[in-house]
Amino acid sequence: MKKEGIIKKYRIHKDDTGSAEVQIAILTEEIQSLTSHFKTHKKDNSSRRGLLKKVAQRRKLLNYLKRKDIKRYEALVKKLKL
Repeated sequence: MKKEGIIKKYRIHKDDTGSAEVQIAILTEEIQSLTSHFKTHKKDNSSRRGLLKKVAQRRKLLNYLKRKDIKRYEALVKKLKL
């Protein structure tokens, strides 16, 4: 599954599944998936609402990470190409 691959790629330690980096990477993948979905389903407004919630959640997590550890934030932004 994609999610497991993302967790393995962005985790900080062996048992890490919920760090800010992992959560941001998963949300980024889901946002990209929904964005491509809207190219064919332009009027899917219920999914668009979910997309906006995911974008807002990612922004909150990015702000948190920036406040707590600027080096980890910059490395993650560079890695995800945000």
